[in-house]
Amino acid sequence: MKIKTKLTLQFTGIFMGILLFFCVSVYYFSSLYRSNDYYGRILNRAYATAHYVLDADTVSQQQHVLDQRLYFQMLPREVVKVFDQNQRLIFQEGEENVQVPPHLLRQLTQVGEIRMEQGDRQMVGIRYLHRGQTFFVLASSIDLYNLNKLQHLRTLLITGFVMALVTVIISGIIFSRAALKPFLQVVSEVEKINPSDLHHRLSQADGEDEVSQLAQTFNNLLNRLERAFEVQKTFVSNASHELRTPLTAMIGEIQVALMKKRQPEEYERVLQSILEDAQLLAQLSNGLLQMVQASSDTTKVQMTDLRLDELIWQACAEARKRQPHMKVEVEYVNMPEDEDELMIKGNEALLLIATVNVLENAAKFSGNNPTITASIDVQPNSLLLRVSDRGIGMAPEDVRKVFVPFFRAESVRDISGHGIGLPLAEKIIQLHKGSISVHSQLNQGTEVTFTLPKLYEVYKI
Repeated sequence: MKIKTKLTLQFTGIFMGILLFFCVSVYYFSSLYRSNDYYGRILNRAYATAHYVLDADTVSQQQHVLDQRLYFQMLPREVVKVFDQNQRLIFQEGEENVQVPPHLLRQLTQVGEIRMEQGDRQMVGIRYLHRGQTFFVLASSIDLYNLNKLQHLRTLLITGFVMALVTVIISGIIFSRAALKPFLQVVSEVEKINPSDLHHRLSQADGEDEVSQLAQTFNNLLNRLERAFEVQKTFVSNASHELRTPLTAMIGEIQVALMKKRQPEEYERVLQSILEDAQLLAQLSNGLLQMVQASSDTTKVQMTDLRLDELIWQACAEARKRQPHMKVEVEYVNMPEDEDELMIKGNEALLLIATVNVLENAAKFSGNNPTITASIDVQPNSLLLRVSDRGIGMAPEDVRKVFVPFFRAESVRDISGHGIGLPLAEKIIQLHKGSISVHSQLNQGTEVTFTLPKLYEVYKI
């Protein structure tokens, strides 16, 4: 069921429920008031009959004339009956045949007054004492005038209810269409967006209502998708270039070597060059696989308790194997007495890859000053690892792109590399619920900072 239909039905149901309750209440209380009012008038007729019939010989002539005048003010289709204590009918007035059940007189003996209905006819019975004897007076009548008014009221309420129902349904349809029109416009605009024009944005995002919030949320999603598509496009383009370069070099050298017979030393040189290119391809492939692993779900990555300082020393030893000329100075800032403050929760292999990549980058881009500083800063809720060098640095516009896979700054294009070290490190640190930042100045150096939550903070998360 469409929301438009559901809104119409809900709106109609709520309104008509309230209206139906109002109509029923008006009719019920009007009918109750009419019934009670007419019972009071019939009761007066019963007493007027008793005074006129039974008290005629005990009151003055003037009072009797007054009782007679009240008695002859008859109600519509009135029937009055008077019974003595032996339940014998001694007086009757009225043309209609109204049956008096025997148990009614016995009940009057006990309660003194009763009220009952026979169809539209209302009846009142009273017990009346006259000269020490008990008499029973029954008066009944039909409230023709007020019953007609009540029927007219019922007809009017039913007609009004039906007309209101039709009006509410039409109003509900118009209201639901007007209420959902912004949503329909959002849907129409969304359907026009395709992967080739993700720069388009919804036009309903300027207000403060729910539709605007939805449009703003969707626009934010489009922003993220556009960035993701751009990163993917850059990734594919750069990855293709990085893969094509060594493959092209390998194919060219093999083709040249096969053009004619050569000396064994020449073949050895060609094979050595091909081996170097193959090793570059292997490194690139391993880096891509590591990025996929770092992007996986945390539930699929085994986490253990680690000491950050031990991890740093292990990473320094591994980085020296790749860059023998590098020099690393490890420093401690705010070193606590409790060594548990240095504990983190993570995957040792992945964190080692991220740290070694950063150390190796610092060594490669340090130029003639390969001294690198790795400092561990103990904060109340986190641990900070800062790796800084005094190398060639980067321009501000390049710093903003360092986490794009395969991006390489202008200042380091002549240095070997693939541009996946920092993007891989970022994914690994994010996998460990941490953050990474890069600060660099051209010809002054670069500082990379890892922020990782302490072990007990991870359990809080």
